[in-house]
Amino acid sequence: VEINSAVNGICNGNADDYYRIALKAGERVTIDCQAQRLDSNFDPVLSLTTPDGKLLAGNSDYYGQDPFIDFVAPQEGEFLISLNDLSYRGGQPYRLTISRQPQIENIFPAAVQVGQASQFTALGRNLSGIGGSSTEWSEAGLPLESVSFQWQPNDASLASGDYSFVDHPTHHSVLPTAATCTLTGQQIAVPGVEGLWSNPPVLISDAPVLTETEPNNTQEQAQKVSLPLVVGGRFNASQDADWIEFTPTEKGPYTFNVYCERIAGAADPYLVIVDDQGRRINELDDFGHRINAFDGHLRDPSQEVNLEQDKAYKVLVQDRYGRGGARYHYVLEVRKAEPDFYAAVIHRSNQNPAGTTVFKGTATYLDVIIHHKGNTRSDITITGEELPPGLHIAPTVITNNTRGTLVLWADADAPDYTGPIKLVATGEFEGQTVRRNVRPYSRVWNNAGTSRPHRSQMIAIREQGPFDLRIEPTELEVQAGETAELKLELTRLWPDATNKVSIQPHAFPGGFQLGNFDIAENATTAELKISVQQNMRPGKYTLTVLGQMQVPFNKDPMATDKPQTLVATPSRTVTLTVIAKPQ
Repeated sequence: VEINSAVNGICNGNADDYYRIALKAGERVTIDCQAQRLDSNFDPVLSLTTPDGKLLAGNSDYYGQDPFIDFVAPQEGEFLISLNDLSYRGGQPYRLTISRQPQIENIFPAAVQVGQASQFTALGRNLSGIGGSSTEWSEAGLPLESVSFQWQPNDASLASGDYSFVDHPTHHSVLPTAATCTLTGQQIAVPGVEGLWSNPPVLISDAPVLTETEPNNTQEQAQKVSLPLVVGGRFNASQDADWIEFTPTEKGPYTFNVYCERIAGAADPYLVIVDDQGRRINELDDFGHRINAFDGHLRDPSQEVNLEQDKAYKVLVQDRYGRGGARYHYVLEVRKAEPDFYAAVIHRSNQNPAGTTVFKGTATYLDVIIHHKGNTRSDITITGEELPPGLHIAPTVITNNTRGTLVLWADADAPDYTGPIKLVATGEFEGQTVRRNVRPYSRVWNNAGTSRPHRSQMIAIREQGPFDLRIEPTELEVQAGETAELKLELTRLWPDATNKVSIQPHAFPGGFQLGNFDIAENATTAELKISVQQNMRPGKYTLTVLGQMQVPFNKDPMATDKPQTLVATPSRTVTLTVIAKPQ
């Protein structure tokens, strides 16, 4: 194949794919196999050999499961690229690129302050054509080059709390988890570099960005900074330890964040906080929610910690396994805890990849995941905007919780639709409204740890569903310790949807109780009594129940045989306003 070309292929089981390239002596090329980054389940192993089979280079996991080879030809001639699946499975697609074009490994620092242009240094390969120069950094035995550039973020990026991306947004993760679901930032383009997978992510902040200064390997050498701090750092070599010292001017909770996996760093960092007596007061490690199909767990530490005023603290940041090098960069953030949140949604299917389809006259739901910030859990309200005709979303309140259920329903006469919708989350903090776009995700493969971000929440409206459930009234005030008495109405939309419907509470928050029950065959109403615990926190809570019915169904409309198929449909929501019991 020619240099600067891409090959799309499918590797057969128990076989290798071979490609031949011709190089001049000293010519540097990058060989990149993209599979996980294309949502393929192919786990490639990449090798480069001489024509007689002598191994020159090999790789299996560089960008997550995807391999990458950086190679300088020792002499002019032909070389063989071989590619196979790790377990020799077949049938999974991939894309192989062979290039001498500029390629970016990462940028430093991987953080930027809004409102001003900042200077960055990009590390990579074949950068001499865009003004790059050699460095002391190397990767896999080959030197990396660097190029400097300026870039200024859009102020709107910080205001919206979004993460915008060009390439696959989590291609650097070991698995395509929702690693960037708690990152405010974007992927940026280095001037003169146009290739894919060369748009590194950065954190966008309102605080000044510093860089870590060596030597700071011991507590005595700790780099002194002031709060709020955003420090771009790197574990320069094996066993590198970075110490930072600061003195809070206020007592209270402070947010500690190490951004590494979220900004394409290769480290698994941990963070240790010690006081002015050298006593360890906390150690932070992995964080992030795993809820149903959503996997937001990642290697980065993040937590709120209470600190004393005018007391010196030192923070250690280090790779869990003592690794270091050009790829092991990170950003440390320490600041007074401020209320905020990140909101995400994912499709209802827990085991498999899925889309979101709303059948006319009925409802479906999305799982909502909330990552709270600032040592508080405010009431978060999810609403829909830019909805197509006939699609509805009731304002959904998630109170003091990290998860919830967002119900969507379509009118019986809603037109067919396939396209995006916009979901917005708002919270009230000390009289101020914080508005955040809800980030959509879907599961890529039928196993855990494969949550993939999307630019838009896509939905489809299609043919009529078999039955519909709604709760009346849609809003009710109830006192803690009492029972909310409601009515559940069942509409049987298909003539043969006559079986009983099994009702169960769907992801109720703690403090509400409802036993499972059935709506009898051919019946259309039932009482719905939801008990509220005595100590229930006052506030608004949006609830839904799930109904399950065996329905005769066959995809072929002309078929006479219609086997019983279990259909699960959520009810329209009810919002209960819980008030405190009088003393």
